[in-house]
Amino acid sequence: MINIDIPEQGKIKAEHLVLDYNGTLAIDGKLIPNVKDILNHLSKKIKIHILTADTFGSSREEITGINCSLNILSYASQDTQKKQYVTDLGKDSVIAIGNGKNDALMLKEAAIGIVVIQEEGASIKAIQNTDILCKSIIDALNLLEKGKRITATLRN
Repeated sequence: MINIDIPEQGKIKAEHLVLDYNGTLAIDGKLIPNVKDILNHLSKKIKIHILTADTFGSSREEITGINCSLNILSYASQDTQKKQYVTDLGKDSVIAIGNGKNDALMLKEAAIGIVVIQEEGASIKAIQNTDILCKSIIDALNLLEKGKRITATLRN
């Protein structure tokens, strides 16, 4: 569990990290360097969930060796599938990271939503529905290692 105390918002006890795959953890279907090691380190504290439509058909192979669950979504209504996944886990215990329009509802639903802007860019809808914007997945994941950074960003 990752505990984050945000003044005027309260304490968040995050048990789940829900991540989009392509555009967030991977570029053009290939996992971003160093992500595997960081996720495995984080998995000692928080359960990792990867959600994807598997556009490039490579996610299962690319995440081999990561202590996580992989959930391949159907192409229809991915935004509502992702939101429902967060709801089913218990939204108050979820940190979500994504970049696409289909991540917007999941980011809004989670206790903390983080959007990343990398080579694929980020949807304005995702940006509008998030709590924190990061320039890379590495930066976003490092926030979880150093929770006081999240506190500093989200306090009033």
